[in-house]
Amino acid sequence: MTTQTAVLGGGCFWCTEAVFQEIRGVTSAVPGYAAGKTAEPSYQQVSMGTTGHAEVVKVEFDPAVVSYKQLLQVFFATHDPTTRDRQGNDIGSQYRSIVLYASDEQKKVAEETMAELNKEYFGGKIVTEVQPLGDFYEAEEYHHDYFKKNPTAGYCQVIISPKVAKLRKQFAPLLAK
Repeated sequence: MTTQTAVLGGGCFWCTEAVFQEIRGVTSAVPGYAAGKTAEPSYQQVSMGTTGHAEVVKVEFDPAVVSYKQLLQVFFATHDPTTRDRQGNDIGSQYRSIVLYASDEQKKVAEETMAELNKEYFGGKIVTEVQPLGDFYEAEEYHHDYFKKNPTAGYCQVIISPKVAKLRKQFAPLLAK
């Protein structure tokens, strides 16, 4: 199996990770930080909003099972790509909507997908950044599998559960069995 990598930031990485862990063909979804200027940033540094990093998830996937475009469609449907530096109550540049592409082909697919969705659903309001993937820094271990480990926590119930429910309803054919 040959895998590819997609790095996506749609607000809090706990939400993004939980969504992509449900998709058939995704072999891993790892929370982390990217698109910033500080080497080896900590969660505390990124949370202050001074490093320039976004909370992102590095998604390893099998393109024979799920396409990059399908992942992008899930991504845009499970967060608000029309608000700059904010997802719900999470405010700051670390929560911005961002696609970090690993190849020219990924950049092209991202831009085409955004244009289609802007026309069809978002009325030209998508503010998602599209940038080349630079350094990715894996988040601290306690952020990994956060929703799986804490399904009854308040944030998980109020914020993450509805996103996962929307995914399950809207993208049922893409879900892992």
